[in-house]
Amino acid sequence: MEPVPGLDLGVPPFDLLDAAEQARVQRAVDLGFHPAGRVLLAAGAASEHVHVILKGVVRAWDEAADGGEGRRLFADFGPGDVFGAWAVIAGRARHRYEAAEDVLSFLIPAPLFRELLAGNPAFAAWFHEGLSLKRRLAASAQQPSELSELMLTRVGDAQLAPAVRVAAATRVTEAARRLREARVDCLLVDPSPADADGGLGMLTRTDLLEAIALDGVPVDAPVGPLAQRPVIGVRDHDVLFQALVTMTEHHIERVLVSEGEASAQGRVLGTLGMAEVLAHYTSHSHLISLRLERAGDLAEVAEAARSMTALVRQLHAQGARMSYLMELVSALNSRILARVFAEVVPAPLRERMCLLVLGSEGRREQILKTDQDNALVLDDALEWDGLDAAMRRFGEVLADIGYPPCPGGVMVRNPHWRLRVGQWRERIEHWRRERDGGSALDLAIALDARPVAGNAALYAPVAEAIAALGRDEILMRELARASLEFSTPLNLFGRVRDDAGGIDIKKGGVFPLVNGIRVLALRHGIDRHNSFDRCAALVDAGALSSELGRDVPQALAVFMRLRLGAQLQALAAGRAADNRLDPASLRRLDRELLRDALRVVNAFKDHLRGAFHLRD
Repeated sequence: MEPVPGLDLGVPPFDLLDAAEQARVQRAVDLGFHPAGRVLLAAGAASEHVHVILKGVVRAWDEAADGGEGRRLFADFGPGDVFGAWAVIAGRARHRYEAAEDVLSFLIPAPLFRELLAGNPAFAAWFHEGLSLKRRLAASAQQPSELSELMLTRVGDAQLAPAVRVAAATRVTEAARRLREARVDCLLVDPSPADADGGLGMLTRTDLLEAIALDGVPVDAPVGPLAQRPVIGVRDHDVLFQALVTMTEHHIERVLVSEGEASAQGRVLGTLGMAEVLAHYTSHSHLISLRLERAGDLAEVAEAARSMTALVRQLHAQGARMSYLMELVSALNSRILARVFAEVVPAPLRERMCLLVLGSEGRREQILKTDQDNALVLDDALEWDGLDAAMRRFGEVLADIGYPPCPGGVMVRNPHWRLRVGQWRERIEHWRRERDGGSALDLAIALDARPVAGNAALYAPVAEAIAALGRDEILMRELARASLEFSTPLNLFGRVRDDAGGIDIKKGGVFPLVNGIRVLALRHGIDRHNSFDRCAALVDAGALSSELGRDVPQALAVFMRLRLGAQLQALAAGRAADNRLDPASLRRLDRELLRDALRVVNAFKDHLRGAFHLRD
């Protein structure tokens, strides 16, 4: 059967239909003419058709909430756009659709459309899930590989090693025999009766070997003191990629797998090692981790760090979920920063200071190496003449590795970001009192602080002082207002602007969401750093609707994926990576995703206006 002239069934969402379903559409579709000014669909009314625009522009209006005559333009729909689906699904249109000029549209009968929804879950999800499904489809359109298995396979479905448990009093020789007989690489060691609160321990084959060969532990000694505690674990319903991130972050090659919660107290299902993960997918991230572990000097650390961009390029091309990709890169970045810190700060002094990462790195959302955003918390009694030189060296090494200096000077080599605990508390109080732009910017940067090296306990009182700011409603309002400072790059007709040189996706999309989520989390006492985690916690706290709690993370992931793609293209072409995005260069599905995600930004801004009583 010949395709319906002009109706392309090979593009989303109609490409989700199989051949037989597409043939049904071809047989049933009709063509309608709508002169300029005609109302094709009234708000609240049901529709007899789903429209696919062939020619012309249809303008969608939001009716006044109070029933008055006022109305607000929602969006323009042009050739290829679909509207009226919700009016068929729910029996009522969300907007008033009016022909802005003479319009030709394909008309898909409502009964057929409902049958297609009922018989094709993916097609139905396109209209019910919206942004979430489109984002998954966009990612799956990238080069497929074994990575999809890593993203989808649950830990509980992997090939787990059996959990062999022994008592703390078990002798070294007996433990070695149990390892050989069970053909496992580790044993789980129960706490001794005298140390019942010690919790479950893990003893690997390497631990036994080092205890005997290096530490001279007798072969008849009990293994209880040799076990590593606490045991790092994952949940059976975590995906394999999350297990990979956990192992990378904690410098280990095996984790405990338990049912439900990731703790030794739950029902133990087994252990998962790097070998089992690599059976599903061989990731360069593990190779980078090993190179960092074995690096003998800063030159070798730098060589390992330079592989990061290649890793990001590979995982992005293979459709890695942005949240997992960010976590993995963050774990590797933290390893690199901690290793450099250890090289420039003598061991006795590391417990007297705490290295913080700020901004996107603090949120675990930095992917490519950008500015150095870091700070230092010092023990109040620390006196070290070499501090300034060491921090200058720290910044120089990071620059050599590929982390450029921060243009704003937010770095440990700047004394402004290198304070004692008491000075930090005074600085935070200053930020609370002063409402100037500099104080607000410094505070926004510090809100995402995360310890990565040194003595994390030094940061605890600083974190408490920051958390206390959430009770200052006037301050929260001022911080939230920053999310409204940059306009969303949608034109008056609800379509993505076609600015010369592209749009700044950080200002127009990422920042309003990240900052708003950050301020809401501070206001509601949520101790999370990552924007995705903060968003989920806000929904649990009743501070964000389930709809926004679903759409905001999806929109943020869209922005980050599209920006990363543009940045990698720029680097491949020998240009500097920035936050500019050219909508005209995107695939149609990505353009639609971008438009939908920017509409989420507008909806989130409306939420902030209401939550903080803000006006533009």
